[in-house]
Order: sequence, then structure tokens, then C-alpha cells
Amino acid sequence: MGYNWVRMFPMDDMSYFMNEALKEAQRGAESGEVPVGAVLVDEENRILAKTHNQPIGMKDPTAHAEVLALRNGAKLLNNYRLTGTTLYVTIEPCIMCAGALVNARVKRLVFGAPDPKAGACGSLMNVVQDKRLNHRVEVVEGVLENECRAMIQTFFKNRRK
Repeated sequence: MGYNWVRMFPMDDMSYFMNEALKEAQRGAESGEVPVGAVLVDEENRILAKTHNQPIGMKDPTAHAEVLALRNGAKLLNNYRLTGTTLYVTIEPCIMCAGALVNARVKRLVFGAPDPKAGACGSLMNVVQDKRLNHRVEVVEGVLENECRAMIQTFFKNRRK
């Protein structure tokens, strides 16, 4: 396909990819963004994209980590369909991001902590598995949940001070 890859860890080692997403979330927090990180991985466990929330820095309300990872992965693969991919994200995606996952035909979503106020992948609603839509995303939740939850809770606790 015209790009070089480094073989990554087996797909069953989800903690590796979630740790990469946590590193991205930390980068976001350091720049004043809500700390959400995302990593897009292909079927052969190659990282296609890593990013974090950037709506403040980019002055773009759609610049969530998930959307940016999908955009970067689609550019790399030269295809808007990301079939066979897995998106690792530290916090359960919102409605906008869940819709983007469905439209991109992402195979699987792995997230750390649920978001009871805005989560659209099982908490508040379940867009990614709605049978009325033409694609459904497999969901794995709770990978490094405590670490993911602690990062976002610490960010908002410090912000309120």
C-alpha cells in the first residue's frame, strides 16, 4: 500500500493500545483540552492514527479524538470506509463520534470508561448498535477503566479549582 509498518502486539493485548490512547489523552490535557485519546488500529494490529481532543486548539467543535483518528486513518488508507479497524478510546464516544464510527464502518470500538451523561455506545443511548442503522459496531468496554476515569476526573477536579 505504499507505507511501512511496524508489527504491533497481538490484538488480545488491548491494554497496549489503550495505554497509547491514554498517552494521547494526557497530551490533550497538557494543552488544555478535555483529556480524551484515541488510537485507530487495522486488522494486522498496525496503528493507523493516534490523536486527542482538539476542539479548542483547532477551533472546531467536531475535533474530538475519535473523529480526528477516523479522518487521519481514512487519509492514510485513501478510503472513507475503515472496515476491519478497531478504535480504542479512553472515554465512551458521544453521539457525533458514535455516528462517525457507524458511517466509517469501523468493526470494533474499545473504550475505557463509560460516560453516563453523553455516552452514545451503551450508557445514554446505543447508536453504534442500533439495528435500524445499516452498520453495527462491536463494543468492548472497561479496558483500563480506572485509569481512564481517573484521568478525566482529575482534569475536571483541577479545572474547578
